[in-house]
Amino acid sequence: MQTLAIEGEMTIYTAADQKTALLDFLNTDDVLEINLASVNEMDTAGLQLLILIKREAAKLGKTLRFVMHSKVVLEILELSRLTNTFGDQVVLSPNEESSR
Repeated sequence: MQTLAIEGEMTIYTAADQKTALLDFLNTDDVLEINLASVNEMDTAGLQLLILIKREAAKLGKTLRFVMHSKVVLEILELSRLTNTFGDQVVLSPNEESSR
């Protein structure tokens, strides 16, 4: 299993570079994990990237899980009512738990 940690923002300003990196990541293994604990800003472009990478992984027959969702990521997923759509267990990162 390969893990990729995304740090910083997932916004329209970073989407092009992140799209390339995420699609390349799909070729590293059949079981993949994306750690979202350090995502501190997200907009609809970032959400579209998560949807894209999940869809592409499914097309390729790969297992992809999002883990350690930051509070920012959870807020976007809840606002868009997509939390259950991804089918991933939602667990806050330890940093987010202590700030509640």
